[in-house]
Amino acid sequence: MATLYFHVPFCRKICTYCDFYKVGAVELLPRVVEGMHRELRERVGELHSRSLTSIYFGGGTPSLLAPEDIESLINAARELFDCSAVTEITLEANPDDLTTEYVDNLRRTSVNRLSLGIQSFDDRVLRFMNRRHTAKEAEDAVRRLRDAGYDNISVDVIFGIAGFGDTLTDTLRRVVALDVEHISAYHLTVEERTRLGLLMQRGEYVPISDEVSESEYLAVHETLQAAGYEHYEISNYAKSGRRAQHNSAYWMGVEYLGIGPGAHSFTGEERRWCTSTAKQYADGDMRFDSESLTERDHLNEYVMTSLRRVEGIDLEYVEQRFGLSERHRLQHAAKEWIAGGIVDVRGGALAIRAEHFLVSDAVIESLFA
Repeated sequence: MATLYFHVPFCRKICTYCDFYKVGAVELLPRVVEGMHRELRERVGELHSRSLTSIYFGGGTPSLLAPEDIESLINAARELFDCSAVTEITLEANPDDLTTEYVDNLRRTSVNRLSLGIQSFDDRVLRFMNRRHTAKEAEDAVRRLRDAGYDNISVDVIFGIAGFGDTLTDTLRRVVALDVEHISAYHLTVEERTRLGLLMQRGEYVPISDEVSESEYLAVHETLQAAGYEHYEISNYAKSGRRAQHNSAYWMGVEYLGIGPGAHSFTGEERRWCTSTAKQYADGDMRFDSESLTERDHLNEYVMTSLRRVEGIDLEYVEQRFGLSERHRLQHAAKEWIAGGIVDVRGGALAIRAEHFLVSDAVIESLFA
């Protein structure tokens, strides 16, 4: 099985913290969509499997796409792949794009899951992030989706933001009140090549302390668990049966095809990504780079993706796939974390306890081959 990803790298405003590939030249969008159709036809044979389990429109701002363009890409996928097992087709959306007219038209497409970048319910924080919407517009967008019959909605929130006092408590209260099926909660990361990175270099932004980071992380973890959400991955929470299928496939090493400027693909042995700018892509100049994975790469990727999830590392799988010596090495390397109550051994697996996911990077690095 495989998954399909469409990357729509256009944004009307660039968020303060974002370091994904994006571009403001929205006028290129129609020609980029044409290029996506062409790229999809040309690269369909790269995947071992022609059976898809999910389709995802990410960005950027995929909700800048006209609903008819979204459906045209889905139909193109249906012509090239076996989509009989596809039960989740997700569109990332900005709340202010979800007008009544847009939602009504979107409802006529095959999109059955929406992922909204709400980020905060404090308008001061939203302005600082350079977001286009307000807190009220975010709540209104969710209501419109519900009224239109959407029953699988995810929202993104960001915590760990310095300079605004305790805005997290109110954001969590209001996000829980939305009663959505899925919540992604990310700690703000300062990337060098962003507006926020520049502010930090100038001394105009000082990140929160490790102590506050841990406190806010635990507040998110405890509040959402108490509200009935399963904390199943470092940054993701879901109601029963509502885990994100597409993202879960990434973490489980399923192959995927990425279409569009800046999109990444994975075949199981090789990673490939489009290096064309949106302008080059629109002009038909599609450039790619790639890397082949070694056996050690495969092991380390398995360790990394497994420890992101509550299921953890399957030691039996490690032994069968990489050998008994690697199983023993991992068990030995994990002893310190087990003794400290950070990692559990359960059902033949090594798993980070969800309340300690915040230190997952350190655990993962220590277990790398």
